[in-house]
Amino acid sequence: MEKIMTKAIFTAIILMTSLLSNFSYAAEIEVLMLNKGEKGAMVFEPDLIMAKPGDSIKFVPTDKGHNVQSIKGMLPEGVEKFKSKLNKEFVLNVEAEGMYGIKCTPHYNLGMVALVIVGNPTNSEAAKSVKQKGKAKGRFAEIFTAFGATQ
Repeated sequence: MEKIMTKAIFTAIILMTSLLSNFSYAAEIEVLMLNKGEKGAMVFEPDLIMAKPGDSIKFVPTDKGHNVQSIKGMLPEGVEKFKSKLNKEFVLNVEAEGMYGIKCTPHYNLGMVALVIVGNPTNSEAAKSVKQKGKAKGRFAEIFTAFGATQ
């Protein structure tokens, strides 16, 4: 009887270990909103964010005058547009796979944009085809190039 109990406990431990190793925790990724960063003036840092479904992206207004807004045409299907208030932290919980285009409303023309990639970027062609304005056009070109280099 003791051997059966020991074997049952051992089997249960192996089973639990196997189940727990397949369980993954959602991550919280922090993005700073800066007047000046490594890539120049008016930037999100980082501006290319790689995430998994279930992760949270926390945008922190390190400097005043910034917000977070989705860019029309640069969201996965079924994801609703969003816009935060100025000078407030904003948490974007990502569930749908794809590309999420992000801008700071007051500084969009100055190139303050970011790209969140969640899992398989199913909407990449649509996101890349969105017409950008001002310096945002060049910044997105750099971000898409950087993303391509990771593939």
